Amino acid sequence: MLRLTGLKLPLDHPAEAMPAAICERLGIEAAELIHHVIARRGNDARRKNAIQLVYTVDVELTDEQAVLERLASDHDVRPRPDTDYRFVAQAPQQWSGKRPVVVGAGPCGLFAGLILAQMGFRPIILDRGKVVRERTKDTWGLWRRGKLDPDSNVQFGEGGAGTFSDGKLYCRVKDPRFLGRKVLEEFVAAGAPDDILTEAHPHIGTFRLVTMVESLRRQIEALGGEYRWQHKVEELELERQGDGAQRLRGLHLSDGSFIETDHVVLAVGHSARPTFEMLHKRGVHIEAKPFSIGVRIEHPQGWIDRARFGKCAGHPVLGAAAYSLAHHCENGRTVYSFCMCPGGRVVAATSEEGRVVTNGMSQYSRAEFNANSGLVVGIEPHRDYPDGPLAGIDLQRRWESEAFLAGGSSYQAPAQKVGDFLAGRASTELGEVVPSYKPGVTMTDLSRCLPPFVIEAFREALPMFGRQIANYDHPDAVMTGVETRTSSPIRITRGKDFQSLNVAGLYPAGEGAGYAGGILSAAIDGIKVAEAVGLAITR
Repeated sequence: MLRLTGLKLPLDHPAEAMPAAICERLGIEAAELIHHVIARRGNDARRKNAIQLVYTVDVELTDEQAVLERLASDHDVRPRPDTDYRFVAQAPQQWSGKRPVVVGAGPCGLFAGLILAQMGFRPIILDRGKVVRERTKDTWGLWRRGKLDPDSNVQFGEGGAGTFSDGKLYCRVKDPRFLGRKVLEEFVAAGAPDDILTEAHPHIGTFRLVTMVESLRRQIEALGGEYRWQHKVEELELERQGDGAQRLRGLHLSDGSFIETDHVVLAVGHSARPTFEMLHKRGVHIEAKPFSIGVRIEHPQGWIDRARFGKCAGHPVLGAAAYSLAHHCENGRTVYSFCMCPGGRVVAATSEEGRVVTNGMSQYSRAEFNANSGLVVGIEPHRDYPDGPLAGIDLQRRWESEAFLAGGSSYQAPAQKVGDFLAGRASTELGEVVPSYKPGVTMTDLSRCLPPFVIEAFREALPMFGRQIANYDHPDAVMTGVETRTSSPIRITRGKDFQSLNVAGLYPAGEGAGYAGGILSAAIDGIKVAEAVGLAITR
């Protein structure tokens, strides 16, 4: 088969327009086209009132070689790539070696565990939180009653932070082996809609993610994997080697038990602060890394739809509109949108008592009234938190604590209307936009809980964004603080073999280790690390 990219058709094209467009594009007769299948669909909305759908199509022709030779200079016509996943290792028959351990049951840990199980290594998967259904009840306890469980919340438990998100399944990771395709196919087999295999910007939503996570868990268990919930890793058992290096020999858990193992995938997520502190104390190589800090900003979804799609707003093929914005400020900072959630809501995402953290989530339908996005400023260790590998955590905690106080010390979040923010005055009441954050907001002045350079950058960027998206800087748009968990503030440095630089047998992975950002990239990293473990075991 051949792969044809960049095929454009009108938004409301009939089904029969596709084969005709393929034939015209390839310069062939209709009889030469045997079969076609859509591999990817996106849209080109640069002309709001003449939006086009953009397709990647796999086609079977009567003489594909002739077409390839005739269109040799056309980079949009190529042989269809081989996207099948192939395992790099397999456990021997009746394998009885020390079982690998995966710490963390988020997207990275889930796929590390799945690949290890599919290769026959019967992994043990540990998580400090609970199974996803119980975790969901605990999470709603914070949203509805202001009651936080520090071990079972938006950050911790089965499915990880990605469970309570928009469920975005796209990333910018270079993926020559199509590992992302493996992730999407496993998700579909676990109950995700088929369209995630073809949409240019696929998403799932929280409710569907819950059932998929359960299905993947059952598969792992059927293959010999074992889950242990509400088990925290308290300490590493390390052995000093003759050359002075250290090697992992096991894990001490919070219930007093010990797991002997030579291979641990550390997929703890970006909020596992006690684990980061323990690793640093034990001498595991950690370095501070950049992340971002800011707020969640909300607008009625209809405003965004009209700004992005013009008269095509509301078209069922287009769905709820998204956006991506960035502005380089005079103070040397960059303001950008982050984790945009069309038709979603802002949620409480703290994992520590006495702190307020915001995040965004959507359901698959993206049918809620508001659009929300992180509005954040990039920060860097050398400039903003130069005092050691864990200094970024201290900075996060400081502003999360200030947000808790500004919100009234009840897990309500501090919020401010954009008009008041730009004018430098505290908000005292809501306007046209009703914030979605639960357990509620306290109208105030956000300068109480953000660094001055962030406030300065936002005041420059918001009017610029209003020129790109109508009503973005509307006086009644609402900003809710604070957004601090954009990514991990540390990197657990690893080598080309995916092991820690100075602890053999420890495999830092995913977003918490500083090697991913989002569901898909974390899952891809989980696959890579699982492969490295499988190869190490079978050597």
